[in-house]
Formats: sequence, structure tokens, C-alpha cells
Amino acid sequence: MKALVTGGAGFIGSHLVERLINGGHTVIALDDLSSGRWENLAPVADSPSLHMIQADITDRHALAPHFDGVDWVFHLAGKADIVPSIEHPDIYYAANVQGTFNVLECSRAANIKRLVYAASSSCYGIPDRYPTPEDAEIRPQYPYALTKYLGEEMVLHWAQVYGLPALSLRLFNVYGPRSRTTGAYGAVFGVFLAQKLAGKPYTVVGDGTQSRDFTYVTDVADAFASAAASDISGEVFNVGSNHHYSINELVGHLGGPVEYIPKRPGEPDCTFADVTRIRQHLGWQAKVDFPTGVGHMLESIELWREAPLWDAGSIHEATKSWFKYLGEN
Repeated sequence: MKALVTGGAGFIGSHLVERLINGGHTVIALDDLSSGRWENLAPVADSPSLHMIQADITDRHALAPHFDGVDWVFHLAGKADIVPSIEHPDIYYAANVQGTFNVLECSRAANIKRLVYAASSSCYGIPDRYPTPEDAEIRPQYPYALTKYLGEEMVLHWAQVYGLPALSLRLFNVYGPRSRTTGAYGAVFGVFLAQKLAGKPYTVVGDGTQSRDFTYVTDVADAFASAAASDISGEVFNVGSNHHYSINELVGHLGGPVEYIPKRPGEPDCTFADVTRIRQHLGWQAKVDFPTGVGHMLESIELWREAPLWDAGSIHEATKSWFKYLGEN
């Protein structure tokens, strides 16, 4: 197939591009490089099947020519992180909603065979049920979660109204090599690895008993490939590890001292995907267990040598908007 991956130079996107190239497909990796890096594609950079295009999904006219002759579209481009979405909801709406609209319309005009959307499990907010199934109530807690969910709703609507063959994958706590090392305070692995390199304590939120469904990035890439190869449309699938692990377990694997910082509003005590549907319908399940995945992260720890070094004070400053807008009035 000829595939187009938006966000193809990013963390998950680069692993998906590599997975598709190794599977014999031709791939257009499209990225505006606001957070992605072409260096992430180094393992397949010399492949004649890879084409790298710098373009912004908010510019529909710049996008459209790159959809010609494309069979599969994987839409992973967008804005992430909680605090920036609270402070700049307009930017998040433009990228995650208008950008998704543009990708859908370009896909429809090009008569593609399949679109797979990278949705976020943050749409569930603080769930009532664990493991959380796809029919759980949608409760976005901040603009990032809302805009990713609005993007998903459009994908499903285009499947319903226009017959665009499309699926949405709700991703749970993806981790692995090439995850972002710069930018806003966010993903726990990046924060902890930089702290480990510097010999500083891990800043654990709350008491560390909160747990996350950490899902290794190559397993996520496999889920996208499985979705593209299916004949299912208009459906949503959770993508998770079938387990969940506490933050205390994570720092136990990493090793080192811990400093506890205040618990944040709007965060669930647990994320844990019910993956029954994706296993039954797509035959997909995660393969990389948590200790193995953490080991892979430690093998690539030098990538975080230049990453921001967060401590309790700088985290307090960086998350003021989080507490201001999401805290109880």
C-alpha cells in the first residue's frame, strides 16, 4: 500500500512509519516539525520507500497534493500536553479539530481506502469503571482531551455520512524510545529519565499509588497496522497493555530517590483499558511487558541528556494554570 502518516516524524508516528516500511509499504511521512524530528526516522531514512514532507495540517491547500494515490492515511499529527491546551485552547482547536477536518476532507477527495485516527484515552476523564470499555461516559477534563475527542467524533461522522472507511484508536499512556525530550512539562518517563541522568529525585505526584496503562510504542504501531488492514469502519477501539502499573512500581524499576509533590486536579487515579474489543475484532494484543519496556527506555536514556530537568519548584510554576482552572472552586 501507499500510506501517508501525519505526524510521521513524531514519537509514535516514526515508529509507525518504520513498521510500515518494514512491512513492504511505501510511506509519506508528513510533519510540520513543531515537535517531531526527521532524526526519528533514521532507521529507515535510506529506504527508497520513504518520502518526507514538511507540511502543516492546518493548511489544507498545502496538504491536499500529498494525498494523491494514497491508500491508507494514519492521522497522528496534533497538539499534545495539558497545560498548554489550557493556556492556548485556540491553538489546540486549530490543530486537533480544524487540522483533523482538513485531513478528512483531503482523504475523502483522494478516495482513500482506509483512515486510522490516533485518539486519546483522556476523553474518559476520571472513569467509573476499570478496566474502562469504549462505551464508558466521555468526560474530557481539559482542552487537549476535548479537542482530541472532537477530532474522533468527526472521523466517525465522516465514516457515517460520507462512507469514508475510518477507525479510531484510543491510545493509553504510550511510552518508548523517541518520546519527546523537549517542550512542556508532561510525560512521566521523560521527566524521570532526565532526573535519573542528573542524579536528582523523581518527582512523584501524590503518593505514587496511582496507576497507568503503560503501552509500549511498537505495540501501538502494530495496532495501527492491524486497523488499516481490517475491513471494519466507523468503530472505536481502546489500545492498552491489558495491565496497569503504579508510579511507585515505575520508580522501583528505574531505581533512585523519590520526592512527592501535590496531587493534581482532573487526573484519574487509574487508567486501565478494556481491550476485549480490539482483541476480538482486530486480533491485536500488546506483546511488550512493562519491565522489558522500561529496560528499553533505560537503554536509550542518553537521549534525555539535554531534556529539561524538572524539580518540585519548576513543576509548581509550570502547572499553575492546571491548578487554577481545573481545581475545585
